Parts: sequence; C-alpha cells; structure tokens
Amino acid sequence: MSEHYDDLETRSPAVREADLFAKLRPMLEAALKTPGYSAHLKGVDPAAITDRKALAKLPILRKAEMPALQKAALPFGGFVGAPLGSFGRLFTSPGPIFEPEGTGIDPWGAARGLYAAGFRRGDVVLNTFSYHLTPGGFIMDSAARALGCAVIPAGPGNTEQQMEVISAYKPQCYAGTPDFLKILIEAAEVRGVDISCIKRAVVSGAAFPPSLQDWVKARGIDAYQLYATADFGVIAYETSARDGMVLNETMIVEIVRPGTGDPVAEGEVGEIVVTNLDPYHPQIRLAVGDLTAVLPGASASGRSNARIKGWMGRADQTAKIKGMFVRPEQVAEIARRHAEIAKLRLVVGRANEVDTMTLKAEIYAEPIGFVDAVSSTLQQVTKLKGAVEILPLGALPNDGKVIADERPIG
Repeated sequence: MSEHYDDLETRSPAVREADLFAKLRPMLEAALKTPGYSAHLKGVDPAAITDRKALAKLPILRKAEMPALQKAALPFGGFVGAPLGSFGRLFTSPGPIFEPEGTGIDPWGAARGLYAAGFRRGDVVLNTFSYHLTPGGFIMDSAARALGCAVIPAGPGNTEQQMEVISAYKPQCYAGTPDFLKILIEAAEVRGVDISCIKRAVVSGAAFPPSLQDWVKARGIDAYQLYATADFGVIAYETSARDGMVLNETMIVEIVRPGTGDPVAEGEVGEIVVTNLDPYHPQIRLAVGDLTAVLPGASASGRSNARIKGWMGRADQTAKIKGMFVRPEQVAEIARRHAEIAKLRLVVGRANEVDTMTLKAEIYAEPIGFVDAVSSTLQQVTKLKGAVEILPLGALPNDGKVIADERPIG
C-alpha cells in the first residue's frame, strides 16, 4: 500500500503551481459575481492572476472581520453566491461566523491528513470533535468515511459513555483535541478500562506540546497533528517524517507580514493567508490570524509540497482555547453586561497539559454574587468555563491587551 494518499503529493513544485493557478481563474470569476467580492476585488482581472506575485497584489480579507460583514448581510456577507439549499450542511462557529459545507466526498480535504497519520480502510475511528453546529466533527467524519473507515460519532465529553463505546467497538483510531485524548486515557486508567485498541490518533484544535506528545506515545498511541480551521478544513498535516506539517493540495497558502498582505521570506514568522479553489464557496486571501513559518526544503516523507512549522501563535489577540476561538469583542461583551467592570483581561494559560483561562477584572464595586454572575456570563459568551479574579482599579497594565495568551509555544 502506498505511503502517499495520491500522486498529487509527489508532483514537482512547478506542476503544482501551474495546476493551482489554472484552477484559480474560474474560482475568481465565480467570486466576482457575488456582491461581497465584486466590491472587495473591484477592478481585478482574473486572467491576470497567474502566479503568487500577482496574487499578492490582491487585498487581504481578515477572518476577524467576517462576523461584522456577515451580520450586515446574513448569512455569508455577500461572499457566497450559491443558494443555501445547494450545500450539504450549514454551520456557525464562535464569532459568530457562518460556514457552508459542500456536498462532495471529503469536502474539507481532510482525508489526506488522516491517511498520513496511518488511518486505513476498515479502521474504526472514535471521533470526539463536536458535531453541534460547528464543522469540526463533520470535517473528520467525512474524511474518515472517504478512506473507508467506520466512524463512532462520539463528540466531546461524557467519559463514562466514551468508555462504553470504546469497550464495545474497540476503535483503532482517535480524532479529537489532544486535551480530550489525555482525559480519556486518564479516565480509562482510573476505571481500569482497557483502551489499548487505540493505536493511532489525529489531534487538532489545541496545543500539543512535546511533553504531551511523549506522554501519549508512552501509552502506545501514535498521534499526528493536523492544522485545520472551520473555514478551510485541513490546511496542513504531520507525516511519519515528523519534520513539520505539509501543506494540503487543495488550496494556495501564503505567509504574510502581520497587518499587511506582503509575503515574508522563507523561515520568517508571519500570518497564514489561504485561498481556496472552490467556486461555490470562494475564499480569496483570507487571513486566518494564525502565525507560522515555512520550513526550507521538502519533507523526508517524499511529499513535495511546502512545509510549515505548525501553529506559532496569533497575529491578533484572538486565542484558540480548548479548540474554540475567543475574540477581544467577546471580552468586551462581558464588560458591557456588568456595569461594575472597569477593565478586563482574559489570561490564557496551560496547566496539567490542559488549556486554562482566567478573566481578570478591575471593578468599581463588588455586589453579592458578582463573581458567580461574571463566571456565568464568561461561559455564555465564550462557551468555555474559566476562573474570575477580582482586581482593584489600576492593577492591570496599560498596554491595550484584552487577551493575553501566556501558553508556552513548542
């Protein structure tokens, strides 16, 4: 059986570039028929965008702008021309950002990443990504089934039931966040449940530092990272060479200087900008807000596409916590709901290989039940639980930070 998913992974870079930009023209033509892109790309000639230099001249569209743009013209801000009924599924992710799913096999391009992680036809996959409104569960579900795997649509949480289904179905593969994989392993150890059937894993949506990688490997699970977003699906994936993350074959990825649309030199850290090749859901130079750097040379796995280091932080103050994006405007919403708050800062950390968050609040007064009320609002707005710490006026630094991500990188 081939180590590679298909021949696209081993074609020459020149052939790849020619193919990508040949497919880009009809996608641009379709995009310009939408009111959103006709305004955003006014005056652009699709026939002139034949290489990366020409593409780099097009304006950036930032993911952080999408909630406001979509709210002004629901549901997609005028950037999608296809009728809603032509899509397979319709999602909303935190922000909120509304996203459609195509109707084809593996519409998120994730099967390639699962294949690189060793998932094969006939495997049983425990999929613990959420199936509720967000696309994560379906990204992995459709990819696994495209490979010929059976999928247990477990979703996150409910460890007792997870133990039951693992014991019954004995899945060989896991898909989910690295944090939840650790939770499952520890739950099994405490309960004396044998989950040694799980040999392979793909993890995404949260940090997977070397310490946790070693911890998981010591328990007999070969885990691989995917870099994926709810906008595009899998953008890059880890291979058995363990030498960075190889870019997917279904999109054009640029690394630009944060705050600009200018590509950076190889090896320089910059913001990830993606252009897909889907005429039904065109996304042109969408800056996703994540930082990375391109690695020199090709992967030892034999795949010829460029490699990135993986997630290296955020270009803005948006943070991904336990697989969910939390944005500065959400922190501002918490302050708006409580008149006693003078200033807020959400501090993101990591303890025992799990993401943590603490909302630090300077307040004018502390009525009875205030901390519980703010904790409840924090969970309502972000969909995540966190601690609340009360501070006197003037205690927070005057540096403009709303979200401080203090998790170690790497």
